[in-house]
Amino acid sequence: MNPEDAKIITLARAARARAGAAEGAAVRDETGRTYSATTVDLPSLKLTALQVAVAMAVSSGAEDLEAAAVVTAGETAGPSDVSAVRDLGPAAAILVVAPNGDVKTTVT
Repeated sequence: MNPEDAKIITLARAARARAGAAEGAAVRDETGRTYSATTVDLPSLKLTALQVAVAMAVSSGAEDLEAAAVVTAGETAGPSDVSAVRDLGPAAAILVVAPNGDVKTTVT
């Protein structure tokens, strides 16, 4: 694994742990900037961690994503997560990571 992918995994794990959230995610844009986020679960707004991270990148002016990581107990990224990443980064790898940091799978 390259150091930049390890970095977004670390950021996603840290965000999840800090907030005590079900999921943590991080993305890296075309300039190398990173954005980390957790699940939003409000009565009027529900977003996955990866959706929030993509939204943060877009709102900061990112034009492409190089990679994304989601830390989850699930086995793969959900369809809405994959769609959100693909909207901004059609070629971005999506790393699905266990809470202990082990990469379960990569969605390409």
